[in-house]
Amino acid sequence: MNKRTKSAKTVVGVAISCAMVMAAGLAVTTTNVSTAHAASYAELQQKQANQENLKAQLAGVDSDLASTIEELNDLANTQIPAAQQAAQEALQASYQAQSLADATNQRLEAAKQDKATLEQKIQETGVEYDDAKDSVAEIARNSFHGSDASKMMDVVTDAKSADEFVEQMQSDAAAARSASNTADAAATTLNTSMNRQQRLDAIEKQITKLKEQADEQAAAAQKASQQAANKQSDLEALQAKDTSVRQELESKKSSLTTQSAKEAAEIVSMQAELAAMAAKAAAEEAARRANSYTPSNVGQQTSSGGNSGGSTGGNTSNSGGNSGGNSGGNTGGNTGGGYASGMNYAVPGSCPEGSSYCYGHNTGNTVGGAAYPARQCTLWAYLRRSQLSLPVGSYMGNGAQWAATARGLGYYVNNTPHVGAAMVFAAGQSVGGHWTADWQYGHVAVVERVNADGSVLISEGGTGFATFPAWETISNASSYQYVHY
Repeated sequence: MNKRTKSAKTVVGVAISCAMVMAAGLAVTTTNVSTAHAASYAELQQKQANQENLKAQLAGVDSDLASTIEELNDLANTQIPAAQQAAQEALQASYQAQSLADATNQRLEAAKQDKATLEQKIQETGVEYDDAKDSVAEIARNSFHGSDASKMMDVVTDAKSADEFVEQMQSDAAAARSASNTADAAATTLNTSMNRQQRLDAIEKQITKLKEQADEQAAAAQKASQQAANKQSDLEALQAKDTSVRQELESKKSSLTTQSAKEAAEIVSMQAELAAMAAKAAAEEAARRANSYTPSNVGQQTSSGGNSGGSTGGNTSNSGGNSGGNSGGNTGGNTGGGYASGMNYAVPGSCPEGSSYCYGHNTGNTVGGAAYPARQCTLWAYLRRSQLSLPVGSYMGNGAQWAATARGLGYYVNNTPHVGAAMVFAAGQSVGGHWTADWQYGHVAVVERVNADGSVLISEGGTGFATFPAWETISNASSYQYVHY
């Protein structure tokens, strides 16, 4: 089979494909995967209330120290999350701009190749040779009687003879090459009867146009890349400032006299450390994506979590570790799923990362965190529990399923929070009145601190949050289930 016959068969194939695609399109359905939603009016109100509460707790505190605590609170809860979101958006814009430039360059190279191929054909068989008509006539002559091609002639052109078929295909431009990213398609679909010189002129015009587009898009991609780098630098500067202010607070914290002020300082310090972890995770993700970038994988999402949670903050929970005491040790036993007696509730725990057996039961850890989707709540719960040397499985399920899965594996599960516990939200359950867990998947987080008023500070993942991890304070803590050991 020669090239011209293949070309004409491609035309027939495209006609069939188009009909199939249109028909199939009516039956296609998609499944939307919901993510955690961080931004809401209720959350804004909660933030404002938290700020007012912080000021009240710091009443009577030295003004310089109070200012340090408030500055750290602003860094952790406003400035760093906003800077991280801006950096992520700028990075995505950079990838999109580069992808567009790459696609245009590919089209430009294809157009140049078409030009070279056509120029070679002109040298071989002349400028007036009609490629399209010759190819259609050949397939008509070879396949008309008793073949699929004859059926296609009837369906597509209603032709009753080979000659009629050729003329009909010519007049309807049905013998043109299939639409593609190559510039030759633009020329041949205009008129199948145009001669080779006309096609060559059209290709050359398209090359000129594509070259202009490629130059403009390359400049835009370079600008977007620089903007992304600037945003990342801004984030790193805030991260350094966060570390500096935290150190300053640690040196002054001993001068706090009231219990409420001490707790406020500890909560703000822990939130700032979580912000630093989030910034570190964002920097690692940006570096990973930059190193793995190729035009073919832009925009794809990987499900591997790797070390995106970072290794910092391994002992962050200790600052509030005693606030909850051992209150969760043996309470809520009727909802437990494992043997709790004699368990050590100190955080970090004593399970090396990836342990398949710990605290007297199988952990369910078989492939690490690779089974959990990027940035989702389940991945963060896995990473954070691993950082704290607490047992965690590879296939705990969606957020709402963690408690039931854990019971089945022998973990101790109850309704009493403790630092390091996985906090499980049922499908559609209110998350502290701030937002609602996904109605299909639920949500899971990790308890970072149990506060004096019974509320808990949690860290959590979710693509709807500005940072990974994110954090918030949840009241009515006994309304939720907790996976301990």
